[in-house]
Amino acid sequence: MMYWYGNGGRWLWPWMLVGHLVFWIVIIVVAVLLVRAFTRRPGPPGGGHPTWGTPPPPGAPGAEQILAERYARGEIDEEEYRRRLATLRGAPPGASGASGPPPPSGPAES
Repeated sequence: MMYWYGNGGRWLWPWMLVGHLVFWIVIIVVAVLLVRAFTRRPGPPGGGHPTWGTPPPPGAPGAEQILAERYARGEIDEEEYRRRLATLRGAPPGASGASGPPPPSGPAES
């Protein structure tokens, strides 16, 4: 037999409701996290960006073209342009200038 002392039962049911809601929210969050953990595709070895090492999409500008555009906009000077171009072409870091075409015409004046 259950005895209720005054209004003791009235404050109990809201806490039971909150407890049940919290319980089910925790269960759902854990289930979602487990599903995501086991269905995630692995990235490249050693972590890192998942698209590094993949070829650029067709029609995307190459690294040398982007470098030339930055020089043309005045973002980098000629020395930096030649140094980075040498690096892109595989020249040693201390090489004096890159062999190949000269840089595009000077920075565009605004």
